[in-house]
Amino acid sequence: MTKERKMNIREDASWKEMLQGGHIIDAGNAEDFKTGDWRSMRPVWLPDKCKQCLLCWPVCPDMAIPVENGKRKDFDFDHCKGCGICVEVCPFKAIDFVEEE
Repeated sequence: MTKERKMNIREDASWKEMLQGGHIIDAGNAEDFKTGDWRSMRPVWLPDKCKQCLLCWPVCPDMAIPVENGKRKDFDFDHCKGCGICVEVCPFKAIDFVEEE
């Protein structure tokens, strides 16, 4: 933020003195932040039951199911928030859902 745009916020400041809202100073990216510690439930991938149908991958809102060479890998727990959508869509019951420890 430039020095001339900086404002000393005071109780008696009028709305005309305030900076306009909605400015993004530095756009972020979810990849930059480990948000997996938000979860209370944890998906557990059961590779012996997995048929690699990849139905879980597109429904994950956090892109926490890595796919490499057309095959899914274990969860990216740095970003998985434990929503359980992947558990619901898996037709082979290859994902268990347990309480986070």
